This record gives sequence, structure tokens and C-alpha cells, in this order.
Amino acid sequence: MKDYYDILGVSKSASQEEIKKAFRKKAHEFHPDKEGGDEKKFKELNEAYQVISDPQKRAAYDQYGPAFDQMGRGHGGGGGSWEDFARASGFGFDPNNAQFDFGDLGDIFGDFFGFGSSQRGNSKATRNRGQDIGMELTIDFSESVFGVKKDVKLYKMAACHTCSGNGAQPGTKVHSCTRCQGTGEVSVIQKTVFGGIRTKQACPECQGEGNIIEKKCKSCNGQGRVRTQETLQVAIPGGMEHGGTIRIRGQGEAGLHGASAGDLFITIHVRGDKRFSREGNDLHMNANIHISQSVLGDSIEIETLDGPVSLKIPAGTQSGKMFRLSGLGVQYLQKQGRGDLYVTVTVKIPDHLNKRQKELFEKLQEEGL
Repeated sequence: MKDYYDILGVSKSASQEEIKKAFRKKAHEFHPDKEGGDEKKFKELNEAYQVISDPQKRAAYDQYGPAFDQMGRGHGGGGGSWEDFARASGFGFDPNNAQFDFGDLGDIFGDFFGFGSSQRGNSKATRNRGQDIGMELTIDFSESVFGVKKDVKLYKMAACHTCSGNGAQPGTKVHSCTRCQGTGEVSVIQKTVFGGIRTKQACPECQGEGNIIEKKCKSCNGQGRVRTQETLQVAIPGGMEHGGTIRIRGQGEAGLHGASAGDLFITIHVRGDKRFSREGNDLHMNANIHISQSVLGDSIEIETLDGPVSLKIPAGTQSGKMFRLSGLGVQYLQKQGRGDLYVTVTVKIPDHLNKRQKELFEKLQEEGL
């Protein structure tokens, strides 16, 4: 007798989500259209799924066990029939000609046949949409902190000015395709192990455009776009990091026959700065001070990206001490304000002393300092 749980590879306590996941996995494994597939196991798998995925059928199966199959056959059921499978799956089963409407189950079975969800997404607008463009742009460190506007040159397909992108010679007519009624798609039936499955494909009459051009535009040969060079001013927001990407919608390649353009993706490269290092929106830098400044205290001038600022060094400051200058870091991308600047001081030890300096240090040594 058949053990539906064993066929699906799940336990008797498996949840509906676990059952569905197991079914999808094994359906991919055993589908006869795939290399190494097994039609017999595939049918058994579907039969098991129709029972175990249905709460009422599952309860009956759990109660009567192996006798469930005979009970089903006694009522003309045979467990889960192909008709049940088709109805439960949303295929719209027609017992007279065994044709199915693939419906919304394309995400499970579409890749078996080379259509389904991907086919449905292959609409006129999707097919004709312009390609995205990717480019790189290098900016200075300070420009990445505060933001900058840059002019970039693009060599791309742009909408034809002669025909305004529709591909027709000005003054000529554009007719709606009578075969597809302007949709650009026609229904066809493909034969599969399920029978005939109805799907859609590009109309052969208008090549999926939905319209038929009476006379093609001479400037673009009916494409609705021409290759050109454009200069675009791009605003780089403050706070951009090295390797970050900016997306500018509609600035990619123009679409065919007036379809929407692709997008422009700009990858930002930031030149390094010897004075600063960046951690998130904070900046770090080093500053050297003399021994006397460390011991007695002082005010030193720090050169920041905002210009020179005064930093007070308290008496007794140790080498490695870090000071925080609020609001002198990097601009936040998603909100107002800036990070902070952290200055780490290093006490510079002289590597050469004149006679007087040496005498002074010797006196300090005598004092125990």
C-alpha cells in the first residue's frame, strides 16, 4: 500500500508549509521533462500531495491508513485524481480536451516547461524597455563628505527626436494590430505531460508591439531611438562611501518604440586623503604635540575639512589621547546632521637635543621627572 507521507518525505506531524516545501522540492527532482526525471514517481508525488495537502482527505487518510486508497477507488476517487490535481492547482481542468490554464502556479512549474511566471513577465513593456547603464565616477574625499554635482558624458540610445520615439515617419499612420487586438500577445497551447497548457507569446503579426507602422521613421529605421552622446549633471549626495551606487531612473538606454527607458547606475569611487580615515560617518585623524605641550597643556590648530579649528590640550595629556570634535565628520545620507571628528594626539619624542635642551632634561631627571 502507498504511504503518502513517505512518498513526500515528510513526517505525519508535518505542517502544511513543510508539506508544500517537500512537494516543490521533489516535483523539481522527478519531473519527466528534466534529466533524470521519473514520470511514475512524479504522478505518485502529485497523488500524495493532493491527499496530504487537503485537510479533509488527510484526516481520512490518517484514520483509515492503507485502506484509504481502496476506499477512494470504491468511490471512483483513486486517491487524488488528475482532475483533482488540476482543480486544486488552479489549472482549470477540462476533461473533454485536457487543456489547462497555467494560472498562478507558474512559480512552481513554470521552469519545467520554459514558461510560466517568466513568460507572463515577458510583456510588451518588459521586452521593449531600454537597458540599464552602469558607469563609474571618481570624486575627492571632501566631495564625498559634503556632496558635489558632476557632469558625466553618456553614449547611449536615446529617443528619436524625429518620430518622438514611436518609430513612425511623421505624417504616416500607426494601426493597432488586428490579430492581437493591440495587446502584442496571442494565446497558444503547448503539449505537456499534463495535456495541453494554454500560455501566451508575442504576436507574430506585429512582433509583440501591438501596433503596425505604415512607414518606418527614416532617422531611426522604426526603432524609435538613435545612438547619441548626452551630458548629464549628477548630484552626488554628501555621505557617499567608496563603492556606493547611485540609481537615476529613466537615464539608461531608451526603450524600443517609445517604451520606458532603463536606469543609470553610477558606482562611486572616492580618492583617499592622507589626513583622514573614515568609519561610518565619523572621521579620524592624528596630531603631534611636543612634550612640553603634553605636560603643561596648550592650544593647537587642527586643519579640518571645514578649515582650521583650535583644539585645547589639557595639562598632563598622554600620548594616544583621543579628542572628539562634534559635528565635523561626514554628512548623514538619510537624515540631517554630520558625524564627529576624532583627533588622536601623539607626544613627539625629539631624536636630537642641543646642549641646553639636554641640560634641562638632565635637571628634570634629577627631579625624578
